[in-house]
Amino acid sequence: MNLRDTILVTGGAGFIGSNFVLQWIERVGTPVVNLDLLTYAGNPANLDSVKDDARHLLVRGDICDAELIGSLLREHRPRAIVHFAAESHVDRSIVAPDAFIRTNVQGTFNLLEQAKLYWATLEERDKKAFRFLHVSTDEVYGTLGAGDPAFCETTPYAPNSPYAASKAASDHLARAYHHTWRMPVLTTNCSNNYGPFQFPEKLIPLMILNALEGKPLPVYGDGGNVRDWLFVEDHCSAIRAALERGRVGETYNIGGNSERKNIDVVSTICDLVDEMSPDSAAGPRRRLISFVQDRPGHDRRYAINASKIADELGWSPLERFESGLRKTVRWYLDHRAWTENVRSGAYLDWMERNYAERLAL
Repeated sequence: MNLRDTILVTGGAGFIGSNFVLQWIERVGTPVVNLDLLTYAGNPANLDSVKDDARHLLVRGDICDAELIGSLLREHRPRAIVHFAAESHVDRSIVAPDAFIRTNVQGTFNLLEQAKLYWATLEERDKKAFRFLHVSTDEVYGTLGAGDPAFCETTPYAPNSPYAASKAASDHLARAYHHTWRMPVLTTNCSNNYGPFQFPEKLIPLMILNALEGKPLPVYGDGGNVRDWLFVEDHCSAIRAALERGRVGETYNIGGNSERKNIDVVSTICDLVDEMSPDSAAGPRRRLISFVQDRPGHDRRYAINASKIADELGWSPLERFESGLRKTVRWYLDHRAWTENVRSGAYLDWMERNYAERLAL
């Protein structure tokens, strides 16, 4: 029996995963089995536009559930697995690292093991066609100094947070399954994503929503930490390129060519919110910026060298940071109902725990 056109996506109700699923259905059009545990950051509402689409099947389940993974693979016979499912917030990993080890390490191991068992049953032609794409982060590389060259695929791993360490471990497992069993695995390491459907604990949506509501805008340390920002739709197109044209066993770094200091990102958000949702009584939103106690082990700078994916696969980001950020602010202004629905009691408890006790500098 030949492979079907179906792909299996893990974590496809989260921020990046849901954007990928929506883009896949629109631009590729083949079926997607979407496995997501639907924890606080996994939101079925992200997928409302395809909820009645026969090409999309949302399955609530855990990547640590070997029996479930095996049954989905046997039933749907996907030609590829795209693995997004992960705990991904550094601050949460500092407070409760055990969840990151369970999902990012144990979950990835379980998924790889079940994929290996499934792959071994395929006919030779289908074995060659099958792909396992593991989605990871630039944080595995550690931190850079102001004048250091950007991370490339051969940069030594030096993770500095429990989150980064758990993703580094999962990257090594993915590599090992290729080199030990020749399983057709690829890995992508991306820079900081932003765009629609991002859970509002992350920097950009948090600052947009706080600015709209006149709340303080807490910036860690001196605000000089630098990140390379990647619009989520560009990230999704890069993952498709790696899946379709990437060489098995290879890693591809994906970046937005948009290094910015955190304070500059927040200041720009303030100006955009002032422009799109003016509040003459409240005054300029920049007055809401406050510098708070830095988090432990905060990496100073990330930067991605994405020349390999550009040279080999012909991919480069289409969105400039300024235009992507404008689209993102507009999306949050236009989707206030979505925002209110994701701001559960658990989210509010987390915000109180993480920010309220930090001392203003």
